Amino acid sequence: MLDDGVLRLARLLLATQDIALLAPMIKREIHYRLLNGQYGNVIAQMAQTGSHMQRISNAIEVLKTNYHKPIKIEDLATQVGMSISSFHSHFKAVTAMSPLQYQKRLRLLEARKIMLAETLDAASTAYQVGYESPSQFSREYVRMFGHPPKRDMMLLLRERTIA
Repeated sequence: MLDDGVLRLARLLLATQDIALLAPMIKREIHYRLLNGQYGNVIAQMAQTGSHMQRISNAIEVLKTNYHKPIKIEDLATQVGMSISSFHSHFKAVTAMSPLQYQKRLRLLEARKIMLAETLDAASTAYQVGYESPSQFSREYVRMFGHPPKRDMMLLLRERTIA
């Protein structure tokens, strides 16, 4: 049912004369289905001011914006108004990883994107995304993507040309 609403909303892009009238109703239906669906309580908590879920969501936004900077978890917890232990446990409950693991993942995903788009070498990219050691970057890159950065780029570029 939810995907029907999303599909109808997307189809409105082809019928621009109907957007003003129908889009608000379809969006409202999508919101209704989301809130009454399997994860409705989670979605509602994310929007609820002051909830743990909303605070973790704010922390995630801070991490996304500042992924390349060193972050003290104590400062991040304080910034979102939580104790360190509460912050850690709620963050892990929401993301299935610690805040530092989450930041590492953001850095590695961004590094991969940069190397593909700008064809930078691994060492330069490592520094750009906040790593202090290119060798540490390479080790963590292999752990996450299964190949060293240079080999991974070759494989991804080859996939692009085939597709």
